[in-house]
Amino acid sequence: MQNDFVLPEAQISTPGAMDLIPTIAAFADACRKRGFPVVYTREMHRPGLEDFGIEGCFEPPHCLEGTAGPDIVAGLEPQPGDFVISAKRRYDAFLGTELDVVLRGLKVENIIFAGVCTDICVVNTVMTARNHDYRCYVLRDAVDATSPARQDAALLCLSHVFARVGDTAEAAELFGLGSKHVAASRRVGLLS
Repeated sequence: MQNDFVLPEAQISTPGAMDLIPTIAAFADACRKRGFPVVYTREMHRPGLEDFGIEGCFEPPHCLEGTAGPDIVAGLEPQPGDFVISAKRRYDAFLGTELDVVLRGLKVENIIFAGVCTDICVVNTVMTARNHDYRCYVLRDAVDATSPARQDAALLCLSHVFARVGDTAEAAELFGLGSKHVAASRRVGLLS
């Protein structure tokens, strides 16, 4: 949930992203209270676009280092103890980053996904997570895509074999947020 994807005035803003902020903030707080790690990923590109690649064929320059574009949007600022994976250069948050090393170091087995864009970064990251044997849960009411049709298509594809898709209330119950009892084998992290 970075400025260039969320703020209405951004060049590649996601239509419903601003509406997700309270839902994601509340869910992240519940995860923190339960002791689950909260991990942020930040797409960033060099000002000269040397790392932009073929993304430039599909999107205008965005999330440029030295601008406010790659900053986490107001209302979802990382808190002490949260983890921030910066310099994500591609849609997939695992590709070329320390994300897998951090999650394994935290003994995470289950990843809960929130943020944007469902049809781009979320779908790419979920598929890689699943291929790395993480159990994935996508929060239907805490993700948004570039259009309603793409949102539906992405969630449909992810729900087939890549992730369980449900809302924040279902996830809170499944993972014991607000409860003292969670199965010891269920190490959980929120990825936004």
